[in-house]
Order: sequence, then C-alpha cells, then structure tokens
Amino acid sequence: MTSATTFNSIFDIPLKTIDGRDITLKAYKGKKLLIVNVASKCGYTKQYADLEKLHKMHGDKVVVLGFPANDFGGQEPGDNEDIAEFCQKNFGVTFPLFEKASVIGAEKQPLYKWLTSKDENGTNSEAPAWNFSKYLISKDGKILKFYPSKVSPLSEELLRDINS
Repeated sequence: MTSATTFNSIFDIPLKTIDGRDITLKAYKGKKLLIVNVASKCGYTKQYADLEKLHKMHGDKVVVLGFPANDFGGQEPGDNEDIAEFCQKNFGVTFPLFEKASVIGAEKQPLYKWLTSKDENGTNSEAPAWNFSKYLISKDGKILKFYPSKVSPLSEELLRDINS
C-alpha cells in the first residue's frame, strides 16, 4: 500500500517556476513568505499591484510568491507564458511566480496539499475559497496565518503580522 508523499517541511516541496525551472523554497528560508494563489481575470486581480508594492516596500521582511491557478471561475485560462507576460505588462511584477497548477481538489499541487493539511503542516486546514487567498509563513516554515481573498496585501492586519 502506497501513501501520498509527505514532506517534513515546506522548504522540501519541489516546485517549478513560471519559466519551468525546478526549485524549492529553501532559498527563502529565514524570511517570512506570503504565498498567494493568483489569477489574471478575477475581481481581485488588481491585488497584483499591491503584492508588487508589498514586495518592493517590505521585501527585506517577506517574500511574495505567486501561484497561478484556474480553479475558481476559469479566471486563469492562459498558459505560463501568457501569465508571465500579463503580470509584467499590466503590473510590473518582479516577485517570484510559479507554474500554473491547481490549489484545490484532487489535482492539488503538493505545496497546497501541505498548506491545507493540518496532518502535514501541524496547524492549518483552511483552503483557498477563491483567487488571491494568502498564507503567511514564518521564517522557519510554519503557517502563521491564512487570509481570505478580500484581505488586501497592504492591509493593516497583514502588515502588522509581517512586521511582528
């Protein structure tokens, strides 16, 4: 009997960047992470601008990581190249983007399996209910907080949590 792959740490989960390079989050260990499922055709898409502003203003404290997904309302129909071009052209995005993948359901990528499984991460079982849901991760890879889509990346609450 085989079981699903589990990871000891968020830093061990294999990922692919939006341009297809293999990576893990080990490179970001020692900084807080803000993991966001993003989409190009959503009412919250304008949050890309605030995510970029957060990245530029507070990049010394938190690394913004964007994970495109087409799970909610088909609002990310493009391929990785389309998504990267859209983000650069419309919002000047310079924070790291990853390959398009599911964040919910049976096809959920390993990172989101870890983020949404209390058995794996130790604290959280909340899953994105829509695009632009956010997870704040501590410097040592623990989930500090989940924020629903409506919470702005520049909200007082999120900035306070990043700075605490």
